[in-house]
Amino acid sequence: MRSITTFDIQYAHRFYGFKGEAQYLHGHTGVLTLEVEDSVEPGVNMVYPCNEIQKVAWSVLKNFDHALVLRQDDPLLPAILDVYEKQGIKNGHPQNTMKGEAFKTELCTAYPDCRLVVTKETMTVEGMIKMVYDLLKDKLNIAKITFTSGVNAATAEFPVNKSIDRCPLCGIALNEDGVCPKCGYKKH
Repeated sequence: MRSITTFDIQYAHRFYGFKGEAQYLHGHTGVLTLEVEDSVEPGVNMVYPCNEIQKVAWSVLKNFDHALVLRQDDPLLPAILDVYEKQGIKNGHPQNTMKGEAFKTELCTAYPDCRLVVTKETMTVEGMIKMVYDLLKDKLNIAKITFTSGVNAATAEFPVNKSIDRCPLCGIALNEDGVCPKCGYKKH
C-alpha cells in the first residue's frame, strides 16, 4: 500500500543551450507528488504518516523552493554569484530563514545560504524527479514520483526492495537503535 503527499515548489531556472522560450530565465510553481510504499503498520493503520513524509522530504526539498536552479556550465552562474556578492547576500542574510541542509550529489549541489541549486543537467521535470529520488531514496521507500511544472509533467516508478522499521504508536521510522525519535518507543 502507499501513502501519498504533495509539495508546492516555486523556483526559477532556464534551459541553457535550448532554442526557444525556455532559454530565458523564468519561474514556475511545481507540484511534486511522492508515493511511499510499505506494509500498513498495524498500530497506526497506515503506511507512513504523510506529515512525517513531508518533514523528511522537506528537509531537502526546501532548498529548491524560492531558489534559482542553474546548470553548472551556465554562464549566468558566475554573474549571479557576483551580484549576490555585491549585494552582500552570497553567504546568507538574516531574512533567509527557509533553507535546508546543504547537500552535494552527483546530480546537484545546494547552496542554501544564497538560495541556489546547481545541477549537472538542465532542470526539467524529468531532471527534478531524478534529483529528488537520488536525495530521498535512502530515507523513504519511494515507489513513485510525479512532478508537474506549468504544462510539463513527468512521472517515474521505482522498485521498493526494503522495509523500514516503523513505530507502532506513531508510524514513523525508528532510528538505528530501534527508538522512535518522535515518541520514544523502543523496539524489543
